[in-house]
Amino acid sequence: MYRVLTAILLSAATAFANDLPNKKYLDLTHIKIMVSAAEAKAKELNVSVTICIVDESGNLLFLEKGETASLNTIQFAQKKARHAAFYGRPSKDGADTIKKGNTEAMAFPEFFPNQGGLPIKIDGKILGGISASGSKSEIDEAIAQSGLDALLKQ
Repeated sequence: MYRVLTAILLSAATAFANDLPNKKYLDLTHIKIMVSAAEAKAKELNVSVTICIVDESGNLLFLEKGETASLNTIQFAQKKARHAAFYGRPSKDGADTIKKGNTEAMAFPEFFPNQGGLPIKIDGKILGGISASGSKSEIDEAIAQSGLDALLKQ
């Protein structure tokens, strides 16, 4: 009787576990791949930037300030990455929105109108955002793109 009950409970638990959704996420290996590529691109371009990676909820996963990057880049990098993660769009889209005169967007949560943040998407799902801050906006985005490209090659 005990064995039958155990078998029934075990099969029910296994069936329930199979119904649970599988969620992809950024682990330390993924983060290291992106950071390494972004650092290499910054070095290639001879710029000092702050690099930031957040999860899909905007929680900080990685933050590294370049040796000569200014202090304000710490906040800017986080804002760019959070914008990208929250909206699933590059933070440049925020800048374009403001340029079009849509200033009420500034009231949106985690909205930041400055180029340099990119969403991290795998199989159409947003896993987070990556950004760089400390150079020209186009260069910041190129550095973030290098990190993203390295991840997508995996």
